[in-house]
Amino acid sequence: MRQGFENLFRESAAPGAHRTLALVNMRANAYALGAIALWASLAALAVSLGHVPPLFLTGAALVLGSVPSWPLVLRDPAQWRIPLRTLALGVYGLFAYHFLLFLALRHAPAVQANLINYLWPLLIVLLAPLLLPGMRLRWTHVLAGLLGFSGAALAITGGHTPDAALAWGYLPALAAAFIWASYSLLTRRVPAFPTTAIGLFGLVSGLLALLCHALLEPAAQLQARDWALLALLGLGPLGGAFFLWDKALKLGDARHIGILSYLTPVASTALLMLVRGQSPSASLVLATALILGAAILGMRA
Repeated sequence: MRQGFENLFRESAAPGAHRTLALVNMRANAYALGAIALWASLAALAVSLGHVPPLFLTGAALVLGSVPSWPLVLRDPAQWRIPLRTLALGVYGLFAYHFLLFLALRHAPAVQANLINYLWPLLIVLLAPLLLPGMRLRWTHVLAGLLGFSGAALAITGGHTPDAALAWGYLPALAAAFIWASYSLLTRRVPAFPTTAIGLFGLVSGLLALLCHALLEPAAQLQARDWALLALLGLGPLGGAFFLWDKALKLGDARHIGILSYLTPVASTALLMLVRGQSPSASLVLATALILGAAILGMRA
């Protein structure tokens, strides 16, 4: 009889556990989509600030992006008391990623370099079983990852073939993709840290970028409009997006979130076209269908 009651309890509890898990995944996906929405504005803002030296742009935006966490840290300084290796991981993710990405954009055509950079969602899906315990990669995840990358490639290139003659310039972009994917996954391997600590990652990374700017680039000359756009860049794609991304990774399945990330190049391209007054192309519509199909397939897996 006792075993019968235990079985009955397990059967009645299982639906509730599934509902709780579903709600957690919905919250994680909402945070991830919020980060993706902010990252979608990166290209449009970068075009408007194309005359600003890239290292200064990165450094100033990351420092500004850390500002929302300052009041929380003033109330509770322990929010930024994290192990040194956790801070090193944060700097690895934010500073090294942007440094290599801007290096790639200087030495290879921007569209093609950006395409290589958008390998990071696929790498999140494929590297999750290698870097996270308890993760298992299924053939549906691989199929969804490849389908999503096909959509991302189509969205960025418009169906054109990248210039193989400049392949050497793509290496920093490939390294950047690996860094962001591995950073995103390895935040689950270090001791638990509050999301507020992302502000410390951004502050230290931004100061390093500004130091590199002082050593490697001419002094930046900004107008009032530039500072306003820089504030939007810092509080959005190079600031708030990191906090939302960290919350998503803490709550959700990294494989599903990686597949959802394929929406970023589509949203970014669409917003850039809107800012420029261009109409969506057939390739962008097809890319959207591929990426949404990949996201649905990945989540069903």
